[in-house]
Amino acid sequence: MNSPTVHGDGMDQSFSAKVIRDVFSNIGAKLGLVWIVTMIISAVFAPIISNSHPFLMVVDGTFSSPMATHLTWIDVALLSSFFSGILIWLSFKRVEGWKRICLIILASILISLVSSLSVSSPKAVIYDQYREGLSSGEIESAYFAPIPYSPTDRLRDDPSPLKAPSAKHYLGTDEDGADVLSRMIYGSRIALGIGLVATFTSLIIGVLYGGVMGFYSGWVDIIMMRFLEIFESIPSLFLILTVVAFFGRNIYLIMLIIGLTGWPGYARFLRAEFLKLRQQDFVQAAEASGLSLGSILFRHMLPNGIAPLLVLSSFGMASAILVEATLSFLGLGAIDQPCWAAMLNQAVGPGGSIAIWMATFPGLAIFLTLFAYTLIGEALRDAIDPRLQQQPN
Repeated sequence: MNSPTVHGDGMDQSFSAKVIRDVFSNIGAKLGLVWIVTMIISAVFAPIISNSHPFLMVVDGTFSSPMATHLTWIDVALLSSFFSGILIWLSFKRVEGWKRICLIILASILISLVSSLSVSSPKAVIYDQYREGLSSGEIESAYFAPIPYSPTDRLRDDPSPLKAPSAKHYLGTDEDGADVLSRMIYGSRIALGIGLVATFTSLIIGVLYGGVMGFYSGWVDIIMMRFLEIFESIPSLFLILTVVAFFGRNIYLIMLIIGLTGWPGYARFLRAEFLKLRQQDFVQAAEASGLSLGSILFRHMLPNGIAPLLVLSSFGMASAILVEATLSFLGLGAIDQPCWAAMLNQAVGPGGSIAIWMATFPGLAIFLTLFAYTLIGEALRDAIDPRLQQQPN
C-alpha cells in the first residue's frame, strides 16, 4: 500500500515527505542533525583530516603517497560507501526514497565485504620515521593532513603523555602521548557504527518477530509473547559482559550482541500496530486476494505501522551508544581503537591527578551524540503523533 497523500498549502505531498518536513522544521532536530552530520564527515574523512602519514612525500626526487598506502579496509569502505551513496541517491531520483535508502545500504554492505577481502595495509607502522626524515633531510618535502597525527601515534620520538591543550596538540594528549583530537575524530566511527549496526540488527529482528505475532494473534501470539518475556528477563548488560569474557573484546561482536539484545522493544511496538491494522479493510482485501504472507506483512501492513519504530530507533541508537560507552569505560570495549568512553577512563592520571581535558572533550562528545539522537527522536514523535497535529497553534 502506498503512503497516504496529505492535502495542504495548495499541493499534494506524501505522508513521509510531510513528516520529514515537520521534523526538520523543528530547531532541536536541526541542531541534532548538524552534530550527526559532523560525526559522519569526521568518520568518513578521518584519514584525510588526521593522519601521521603524509599525503605526498618526495624522497630523492621520487613522489609517493604513504597515506594512500596505509589506508585500511575500513577507510576504503567508508569513503567508497559515502560517494557511492551520493551517486545512487542522485542517479535514481524517480525511485521512492526508502527504496533508494535500501539500495545504498546494500551497496555499502557489498563495498565493505569487498574492501575487507581485497584491501591490505602494512601491519608494522612507524610514525616517527617521517618526522625524523624531515629533520635529517632524508625526506625532501612532505605534505600532511590538517592534524598531522594518527590516533595510534604515541609520539615515541617526542614523548608527551597527558599534556594540556596547546598550539601543537589542540585538545592535548592522552596517557600514552597520542593526540586527543585525532582520537576524537576516529572515535566518531565507533559511536556511529555502534548505533547504526546495533539498531539495524534490533530493527530487523523486531520487525520479523513482532510482525508475525501481530498478524497471527491467538495461540501463536501467546507462545511468542511468553518467549519474548523470558528473553527480556535476561539482564542484557550481564549477557554482553559474559560474551565479552568468552569471546574477547571485539568491537564488531559487541555491536552485534547489543543489537541481538535490543529487539524486544521493537517487536512489542510492531505487534501492537499490527493488532490494530489486521482488522483494517485493506488487510482483509489483501488476504481475500490470496496475496502471500510476506506481501501482506511487508508491502501493505509494515508501511502503515513503521512510524512508531522509527521514533523508537532514534532512541535505540542513543541507548546502544550508552551501553558501549559503559563497556569501554569499564575497560571492556575495543582494544587499541579510539573510543570516547575509553578516553574518559584515562582522565585520572598517576597519583589521582585529573586531566580535565580528557574528561571534558570525550564526555561532551558523548553527551552531544545522545542529545542529538534524542532531539531528532522527539521531533519525529511530534511529527507522527496525530493528536499533536490537531492541537491549535
